[in-house]
Amino acid sequence: MAHEMAHSSSNWPSLALRKGLLTESDLAAAEATASKTGRDLAEVLLQSGKLTEEDLGHLKAKIAGLVFMDVLDYQVDPKALELVPEAVARKHTILPLYGVGQSLTVAITDPWNAMALDEVRLSAKVPIVRPVVATSSGIRKAIDRHYGHKVMTDAAKNADPATSVAATSALPKAAAVSPAADGSLSEVPVAKLVDALFAEALEARASDIHLEPEQDRLRIRFRIDGLLQETKVLPIHLHDGIASRIKLMAKLDITEHRLPQDGHVAFVWQEHPIDLRISTYPTISGENIVIRLMDRDRTQLRLEDLGFSHKTLDRFEKLVKRPNGILLVTGPTGSGKTTTLYAALSRINSVEYNIMTIEDPVEYYLPMIRQTQVNLKAGVTFAVGLRSLLRQDPDVIMVGEIRDKETAEIAIHSALTGHLVLSTLHTNDAVGAAARLADMGVEPYLLSSTLLGVVAQRLVRRVCSHCKESVSILDAIRQRYPQLTQLSRGKGCRFCHKTGFLGRVAVCELFNVDEAERSLIAKRVSSEELAKQAKIAGMQTMYQDGLRKVQEGLITLEELERLIAPDVS
Repeated sequence: MAHEMAHSSSNWPSLALRKGLLTESDLAAAEATASKTGRDLAEVLLQSGKLTEEDLGHLKAKIAGLVFMDVLDYQVDPKALELVPEAVARKHTILPLYGVGQSLTVAITDPWNAMALDEVRLSAKVPIVRPVVATSSGIRKAIDRHYGHKVMTDAAKNADPATSVAATSALPKAAAVSPAADGSLSEVPVAKLVDALFAEALEARASDIHLEPEQDRLRIRFRIDGLLQETKVLPIHLHDGIASRIKLMAKLDITEHRLPQDGHVAFVWQEHPIDLRISTYPTISGENIVIRLMDRDRTQLRLEDLGFSHKTLDRFEKLVKRPNGILLVTGPTGSGKTTTLYAALSRINSVEYNIMTIEDPVEYYLPMIRQTQVNLKAGVTFAVGLRSLLRQDPDVIMVGEIRDKETAEIAIHSALTGHLVLSTLHTNDAVGAAARLADMGVEPYLLSSTLLGVVAQRLVRRVCSHCKESVSILDAIRQRYPQLTQLSRGKGCRFCHKTGFLGRVAVCELFNVDEAERSLIAKRVSSEELAKQAKIAGMQTMYQDGLRKVQEGLITLEELERLIAPDVS
């Protein structure tokens, strides 16, 4: 029987040749590499891109006479999870799906792995284990999701104030790392609970986790695509244990509950380096904790990925490549200003330039760029840091935000002395940046001679590409927007968690400062006059850019109008 299974498991390369998924030369080269390195043939083909995980899964399923399943789309029976310990599932990359009578159906990548199936049979105490085939990455993600949900659900259902993770009152003094001798729960359940919380947030593409203690409950909300969504409500007696665990991870003082604290945690999730920014804040119900989740891989974002129109992108690229002057990105908190600046820096980043930054905080790490974080306790403000940067022979300087007159004036003088300065500002639109800087006390003649351009932007939820569908245009909308010939929306699917939206896209406007605009800035004209001249020169407003993205099916009209007011004629 074992010989037959081994023979069957080796037949999938032949099937791949017959189906045209591989050529003879592809297979021969992969077999040579596998023999030379001692690696598995399937691993070599996957890493070389000759086969996908789905291709391999379908091949194995066909040879074994089994079903291939996308487990990320499957609703796992919670009772099946109870039968197989998480450690066993992770050890063999197996996901229990459902049980019928005395049998248990599981998803596995290698259906001929008798040892794995036997261990599942013993741990589940069932006589029959029926396999289906799934991809390795799909099973691992499903294990993270379903076992994580199980931890959270068990915590909410079964937590007892006398024996809950919060009841480890010794945690603030000396954190336990294993179950106590008397059998009471220690930090181990807390760690699993917090890990499950992080995994669930990352799986949901959340940018922030909010842990909000109230009188009788701990409310957990995720910010997904810019909107807060309530995801869990846990008993309030879990709060102290969870808070202590998170503070320990961030190397914060777990005995301090009266003062706000900030910390940082770095870890890897599904091969992605993740940074967590931890902020605690005392409230009358306990410490409120907000965790910013930042995927470092997003630093690879290109200017082309931001959503600029071809015309705006071309103009913006030319400004970024100028040798000196000030380029600003404006918008409210959470509008993607720093991401745009990072994408701009990545475009010009090379060994020929000395690029330096002063940020609060440093959100992502960029290779070759010298990044510094504001440190108020040490006296390093934006102004102090910027002044010191000028003695480091920079070509390009990024200032996280211009907040005051001193920082603005140093940035202006930096631009006058031959540096390209990139920064952000809080204004509602692009042309308003000139008035904002003038209000700070910057002389108009200095601003007019250094300002290159201003990008104003908002992040709008993007229609999910996996479930996008066309919708009919109502007569009222057709009359109001005759330029719109089509509208789209997302029906809701597993990829977007039934919301119809997946990710966000920038809606923006670029105020390009040319001679006519410089003259008006020097005269300190009103923002209305400046905006009129900018439109004459061809500036497309944020609302017009948003309507273009509505027409292209990237966003919905409702989302655009929720965030951006229509232009005033």
